[in-house]
Amino acid sequence: MKKYIYCLLLLLSHVVYAQNEEPFIQVLGISQDGGYPHMGCQRKCCAMAWANDSMKRTVVCLALVDPMSKKWWLFEATPDIKEQLHYFETLTHGQYRFLPDGIFVTHAHIGHYTGLMELGREVMSAKDVPVYCLPKMATFLESNGPWSQLVKLNNIMLHPMHADSAIYLTDKISVAAFTVPHRDEYSETAGFKIGTGGKKYLFIPDINKWDKWDRNIVDEVKAIDVALVDATFYEEGELPGRNISEVPHPFVSETMKLFEHEDAATKAKIHFIHFNHTNPLLWDAGKRDEVRKTGFNIAVQGGKL
Repeated sequence: MKKYIYCLLLLLSHVVYAQNEEPFIQVLGISQDGGYPHMGCQRKCCAMAWANDSMKRTVVCLALVDPMSKKWWLFEATPDIKEQLHYFETLTHGQYRFLPDGIFVTHAHIGHYTGLMELGREVMSAKDVPVYCLPKMATFLESNGPWSQLVKLNNIMLHPMHADSAIYLTDKISVAAFTVPHRDEYSETAGFKIGTGGKKYLFIPDINKWDKWDRNIVDEVKAIDVALVDATFYEEGELPGRNISEVPHPFVSETMKLFEHEDAATKAKIHFIHFNHTNPLLWDAGKRDEVRKTGFNIAVQGGKL
């Protein structure tokens, strides 16, 4: 009997170990480019966070982690990269190298690429950190200072991606970039599909209204397991005195409306992310509960997916 129990415990330990070895996504930041609290904001939304450090949230950022190969990749190089790399090291108990094995960048808005400067000789003086992005983004980085210096000094190594063509990081992990409509002043804007063998992820932190995209977001979500999607604003009226059409994003309320007749399993795939400081999902627990009760999820800084 003792031998049987021992064998059963040994088998269970192998199952748990195998589960722990599966690749996963770690959320390192959830806010819009300006972070939370937001520079210069003394309104109720940010006053709470200025007074309470535990409420502060960094700019949208993900880590893709592969325990088997002990490799990991960063999605977005944010202005908070210093804190986020340290945060990742803390969350994973120092099991991985400090700098990622590659960085994926969606576009040339300040919250998504400016952290690359920390890899330069003034700070990390990194060596050949792979940076994956679409072609216009790559051209922007190699043609404009100070980013061009990172290329010239081999602090980063650009890997232009082809839209809708997957690259393999390991035998199991693939990443495909695709374009989405956004304010493309300096580069195109990418979203990413991530495959880990066990799960499929969709990452769209920035996009104009869903109906401006040449794909159907409902169909896209149905085809994957986890969707981290743009939730910059909750609803109309969050920017008093400013024309919100100048910064078009799908409101959370609009996205929920699009999915209201879908089944619970489909709704649960959606994890809202990239919150502007005015979005109550950042600072209003009641509003978060309300959204979750309708079947949707909200990305949590430090969360594992």
